Amino acid sequence: MIEDWSDEVTQIQRRREHAAGLGGPDKIARQHASGRMTVRERIAALADEGSFAEIGALAGFANADGTVTPANFVAGTARVDGRKVVLGADDFTGRGGSGDAAIHAKQVYSEQLAGQFRLPLIRLLDGASGGGSVKMIERAGYSYVPVNPGWDHVVDNLSTVPVVSACLGPVVGIGAARAVMSHLCVFVAGLAQLFVAGPPVVRGGIGEDVDKEQLGGAEVHRRNGNVDRFVATEAEAFAVIRRFLSYLPSSVHELPPVTTCDDPTSRAEQTLLSAIPRNPRRPYRIAPILDAVFDTGSVFRYADYGGATVTALARLDGHPVGVVATDPYRGNTLSAAGALALTRLVDLCETFHLPIVSLTDQGGMTIGTAAERAGTLRVGARAISAVYQARVPQAELILRRVYGVGGAGIVNRHRGGRSWAWPSGDWGSLPAKGGIEAAYRAELAQSQDPEADLEAIQTRLAALTSPFRTAEHFGVQDIIDPRQSRALLCEWVHDAYRLLPAVVGSPSWGTRP
Repeated sequence: MIEDWSDEVTQIQRRREHAAGLGGPDKIARQHASGRMTVRERIAALADEGSFAEIGALAGFANADGTVTPANFVAGTARVDGRKVVLGADDFTGRGGSGDAAIHAKQVYSEQLAGQFRLPLIRLLDGASGGGSVKMIERAGYSYVPVNPGWDHVVDNLSTVPVVSACLGPVVGIGAARAVMSHLCVFVAGLAQLFVAGPPVVRGGIGEDVDKEQLGGAEVHRRNGNVDRFVATEAEAFAVIRRFLSYLPSSVHELPPVTTCDDPTSRAEQTLLSAIPRNPRRPYRIAPILDAVFDTGSVFRYADYGGATVTALARLDGHPVGVVATDPYRGNTLSAAGALALTRLVDLCETFHLPIVSLTDQGGMTIGTAAERAGTLRVGARAISAVYQARVPQAELILRRVYGVGGAGIVNRHRGGRSWAWPSGDWGSLPAKGGIEAAYRAELAQSQDPEADLEAIQTRLAALTSPFRTAEHFGVQDIIDPRQSRALLCEWVHDAYRLLPAVVGSPSWGTRP
């Protein structure tokens, strides 16, 4: 009789089947009843069919009856739109993702694997992500000084590979910290909550009586910068993840992926000629302008919280770029939230070598008491510093306003970047109305007819502030027909990509969340 290892192979298969059962039928039913997929259903929905290769499926806790309770974290590699990635996903059916059912080595290994093999990392978060529990103290028989498992890899990955986190249920403690330690944090409104500590701890610690939604639901995080994109369903979250990764290289050691483009670079949209109203007080829609300039269907909105500051990824002749613009229907100045969104986009582009295009309509930093209380000056200066520190090529279309410190710093004009202005361009140290009234206050105060004198001053200065006068002194590189914008930027992006090999590799400073 030939001896072999059939019994052990059978046991391997049996253990894998048990692990696929997660926390058991009752816990799976509760997960479904809450409107959420199980961890394995999520992986199947996100990854290319049949591509998931699990790592550590046999890890778990031995029971007295000889069975094994699987660890509440599922890890492995998969392909997403053909590209290999590392997946690390919480299983809420295993004690709500808490540390009692965790084997932290699996989670740490997923982070380490992504960094060392230079693969994008996707975290599907639901629960405590293996965070601590007071029951662990009783089990161990002693307390301990907290350590965030594998946090060195978590930090290093931000400067190495694209990291995406999806909040798909209540995300708390170390799970919440991992959510914001990413280049893109996606949040399913209505299903997810995000908080440092849950309602029972908050109630016992500070006496605040709130439920999960009041403590960390979508409305809590809409504008605070913790979450980049809000979606309505898990399927939509997975679609956002796929699309976001399509713009980025697998690691900082590669160039962004260039795709075949069927959209003619010579496309000149007639609508651009009238996109900016002649009345400077009238707003305009930014989305049609973005669609007219960048490759059809390529504009991907980045931060949902930026207010008037629009950040996006897009393509020019198939080449990924970062985009900064303004939504005049929400204002035209750089707020604290807008500065945070700008910093995040620029740091993303610098880390993964995407050139930056600014469609500039920047009325300076937001003013007033609310803006001062929000610390707009410091976060605005930080955003401008990010722009100036970025080594990637930058280009600019000046659509309308360029005012003050905010306008001056929206791109680095001290570099040899390419810049074009539309005839609607309007610039200066201050907006004309406020600037005139400030500069000529004494003269107007002594005037017999201040309204007539103010109108005369405005008429006199209007001739001097014509964009053509600025162009005559080479204060702006070129004033163009807006319909030429796409063709000029598409030609520029090829030059920009020739320069990118010089910045491939780790960013000049460590990327921070």
